[in-house]
Amino acid sequence: MKHIIMIAIGGALGAVSRHGLGNWINTLPISKLTHGYLPYGTLTVNVIGSFLIGIMYVLITEKMSLHADWRNVVIIGFLGAFTTFATFSLETITLMENGHVFESIVYVIASLLFCFLAAWAAILVTRLI
Repeated sequence: MKHIIMIAIGGALGAVSRHGLGNWINTLPISKLTHGYLPYGTLTVNVIGSFLIGIMYVLITEKMSLHADWRNVVIIGFLGAFTTFATFSLETITLMENGHVFESIVYVIASLLFCFLAAWAAILVTRLI
């Protein structure tokens, strides 16, 4: 039961953080460059989440710097709710259905590439620490 409560607390914090950060990113001038078609908020949140999950993975599984219970709170709970694959999928479909096929392709490629690179960079850097 303790693990479920820890995951729930982390998940609640992650969801609220995703909502706040994503909405804030969408108000920045960069979002105006594509007339609001490219979901920069979700892209940014997913890249940050991918970077953080790389750090936490190394700290918990390799460096043993954090107790394994933090996996429940941070990786499963917080980062599981913070990153948004379902939102990413729906935004991509919405872009396509609204005739923004090029933007949807850019969004998919940017999301996959940047999130992969963020997680990989975080793992490499954290291993050096």
